[in-house]
Amino acid sequence: MEPAGPRDTSGTGSQSFLFSPDHLAAVGLTAALCVGLPVAARARPGAWARLVARGLAVLLIATVLAYHLVVALRGDYALDFDLPLHLTDAVGVVAALALWSLRPLAFELTYFWGLTASLAAVLTPALGADDGHPSLLFWHYFVTHSGVVVAAVLLAFGLGLTARRGAVRRVFGVTVAWAALAGVGNALTGGNYMFLAERPQTPSPLDYLGPWPWYILSAALLALVLFALLDLPFRRRRVR
Repeated sequence: MEPAGPRDTSGTGSQSFLFSPDHLAAVGLTAALCVGLPVAARARPGAWARLVARGLAVLLIATVLAYHLVVALRGDYALDFDLPLHLTDAVGVVAALALWSLRPLAFELTYFWGLTASLAAVLTPALGADDGHPSLLFWHYFVTHSGVVVAAVLLAFGLGLTARRGAVRRVFGVTVAWAALAGVGNALTGGNYMFLAERPQTPSPLDYLGPWPWYILSAALLALVLFALLDLPFRRRRVR
């Protein structure tokens, strides 16, 4: 399997992956798991749900490690592209921790990041026309991004985890801190982690948030609003 990605795709080729059969299949499977697993976990609670959660945790970590190992062994590792400095890279590891341990902060980061950044990545993938099945990048991309979305929904609505008071403020603060780290990475490598240097070549929500650098501020404000909306289901739980 050949790892390929934005380093070797053009803007035109990248756009053609959107709504391709491979993309639609990945979105369909993600949606089915997001509905089926939580419903099953609520209808038939038991040890099997924790086993599924931990199995997904292992799959996420194994996929992340496999990608970096294969790319490094091929001698194709690029510091300006492959470092795990995107927010969706961070949440892949955090989601595995949340699925395995059910720790509150790990869950909060998984839930709010997963249903914003990771979900946007699934719906508008930064992949090129040649990056479909069975390329390594395709499997790495959708297992990690879709896996996080499924993890967020399973933990919140299947296993019943609840974000604590102040979760929106806490997660937003961690997001800003990670963006600062990504900015340092961009300065040192010339990369475009978290798309802070420029918008992705592929269609994305950032296309509607203004030119650089204003789309960064717009994205931050939008994230804060989305975090607040995502917190609404937990308000009644916290009262109880």
